[in-house]
Amino acid sequence: MIKFEQVSKKYGKDIAVKDANLTMAKGKIIGLLGPNGSGKSTTLKMIAGLVRPNKGTVTLDGEVATRKVADKVAYLTELDLFYDSLSVEDMVKFYDSQFKDFSFYKAEELLEFMKLDKKKKIKALSKGNRGRLKLVLALAREAEYILLDEPFSGLDPMVRDSIVKGLLTFLDFGKQTLIIATHEIDEIESLLDEVILLKNGNFIAHQDVEHLRESEGLSVKDWMIANLQE
Repeated sequence: MIKFEQVSKKYGKDIAVKDANLTMAKGKIIGLLGPNGSGKSTTLKMIAGLVRPNKGTVTLDGEVATRKVADKVAYLTELDLFYDSLSVEDMVKFYDSQFKDFSFYKAEELLEFMKLDKKKKIKALSKGNRGRLKLVLALAREAEYILLDEPFSGLDPMVRDSIVKGLLTFLDFGKQTLIIATHEIDEIESLLDEVILLKNGNFIAHQDVEHLRESEGLSVKDWMIANLQE
């Protein structure tokens, strides 16, 4: 379980997250939604222990989120952080050496699924293929929590749908929780169990997707638009 208790985070005078109270259950696929600059990336970084709140506490299974939780969390940043001189295969081997929960076998499967050439130098990859490699490295970890920050940015819209559907193949739903931060929801709506909406650093809504569809007759997109307009 991930828990935010009265959490606030500022960068100078700018408030990224304000007085947040939130609980995220394990074993779910959760969409962290909101416009650019709403606080999604900061929220993920606090869960991963990469950023400390100025006020309040963020806990994972009762443990305060610091860098020590790295063995529980696989974090895909929106930034492109690679060693360009390495090949795709070398980058996979590097991750395998750094994380105890990294599955080389799963990485091999993911590389095939993503249609990535293992021998190709990273500096020669297109933006889309660099994005695919980021997904490979994150999903090959068997961490309890997988955090994806704008994971489909730069991917060709023609292949996004197949990649999104393929994600389900590589998750262990009994053991893993997936949180996807994005401002675009068309591709991922079919995956989601829960949605959390941020606006100007505030968690303004948290809803079960099945309830939205069956009880309120709303798509996630319609629900998001309605809440952002209030």
